[in-house]
This record gives sequence, C-alpha cells and structure tokens, in this order.
Amino acid sequence: MEELSLQELHQIAMNHVGKDLESKDFEFIAINSQLRKHPQFICVDKANTLHFVMVQVVLYPENPNEYDVVFMETFLKHAKEKKAKVLFAGVGIANATDFELPIYRTSDYIINYDGFKVLL
Repeated sequence: MEELSLQELHQIAMNHVGKDLESKDFEFIAINSQLRKHPQFICVDKANTLHFVMVQVVLYPENPNEYDVVFMETFLKHAKEKKAKVLFAGVGIANATDFELPIYRTSDYIINYDGFKVLL
C-alpha cells in the first residue's frame, strides 16, 4: 500500500479550504497549491477586501491550529505591505480506520478543520 505524499495531503487540505472559502462568497484571484509557498489563496470578499489565505496540513496527532509564529510574523509583514488581511486555515488529516496508521491511497481519511482564523 502506497502512502499519500505530503503534497497530496496538502492538495486535499487545499480543496477542503477552497470549498469553505467559496461557500463564504470569496472570489479567487490566484491559487498556489505548491507546498510551503504562501499564500495558497489570494482572494477578495464581497467588500472587495484583499485576503491572503495560508493553508497548513498536519497529520494526527499534530494540532492543525498551531503555526510557526516566527514565519507568521514575516508573512503578516508582507500582507500589511500589500494591505491584505491574513486568514490561517489549519487542516488535520488522519486515517479513518486507525488514527495511528499512515494515510494510504486506498484508505479513507478524516479531516479536522475548524474553519479559517483571521490573523490580520
């Protein structure tokens, strides 16, 4: 059985967050699905406010809502320069059969996503 790569897990998280943003009427300007290239989504809301969305995927038992504070400071500085709001979307993924097992291509998975958080 082949495990999903980190890039494939990131893509699952991107799809999940993208659907959430769409459901909240965000309009996408740009999408970057490369791992560790931020922001993943550049979008505007109904008021035409620019948003940078950072998507982070982690495997169980890591907490999807924790992020690298030092990196985030750099990211927030960049967003301020562009007059953009920053949304953080942490997505946890686990094997649905056994949280301790890896996520295989043939296995079902569970997503832990509490929505995005406004950081700026």
